[in-house]
Amino acid sequence: MTPQTPATPAGVFSCAQPVPSPHPPTPNPTRAHHQTAHHKRITDHQCTTPPATYNDLSVLFLNCTLSRTPIMSHTEGLINVAQTVLSANNVKSKVIRPVDYDIPAGLGHNMADTPEWDHDDWPKLQAEVDACDILILCTSVWLGEKSSVCSRVLERMYGYTHSFNDKGQYRDYGKVGATLITGNEDGVKHCAMNILFSLSHIGYTIPPQADAGWMGEAGPGPSYRDPGSGGPENDFTNRNTTFLVWNCLHLARMLKDAGGIPAHGNQPEAWEAGCKTDFHSPEHKR
Repeated sequence: MTPQTPATPAGVFSCAQPVPSPHPPTPNPTRAHHQTAHHKRITDHQCTTPPATYNDLSVLFLNCTLSRTPIMSHTEGLINVAQTVLSANNVKSKVIRPVDYDIPAGLGHNMADTPEWDHDDWPKLQAEVDACDILILCTSVWLGEKSSVCSRVLERMYGYTHSFNDKGQYRDYGKVGATLITGNEDGVKHCAMNILFSLSHIGYTIPPQADAGWMGEAGPGPSYRDPGSGGPENDFTNRNTTFLVWNCLHLARMLKDAGGIPAHGNQPEAWEAGCKTDFHSPEHKR
């Protein structure tokens, strides 16, 4: 499980190489000159003046494909697009396929400690989750839903929510979450809605534009990496994936520099001890 640095996938363009429009407007020399100059100012600014450095951040992609390594994963093709942006900014990332591991059903920290299961690989994956600053859950779509592997991952993560970080908050406070989704049927927004809510519910902070995906035409057809799919060249998908990565980096940078979410009004032990932090009982209304 070593960090992976992918080659630039087809359809991903650098700032110095504008994405060609599939429907170019009627040529207008004067307008084209002003647009070119304007775009050059934008790209020069974006490429040379990032607001911070991000090379101390770490990103974990959990690729919840149904395909075990080394079978090709369409979802990993989209992950490679995100990794290209990360690599350009010296951010370390890692891709893990949970389907390669034995992950029993259950909500215990280690289901091998129960009479139900003899072996459980999830604690190894949870350690990887704990070590990252940004977690991007990635899944394919089946019957309009995220994969069964993705559901299992979220269930196991949920089993750890009764433990706390070193500030007495729920353990995932201060971490950033997002999702990448592929398929050849509709369902990106439906899956993103569930995944992002689940991450937020257990303590992750969700940035703007925290989901990106690619869907082929309705019905049987090519998947993301299949020849002629148009997936790797899709400007909308590449734009949203790039925005997702940058918004995750910006938010993770802010949280890390601030020491995480402030520990005030959000500590379960303090609440149990009687510190209700500005909560006023409605007793007087009875």
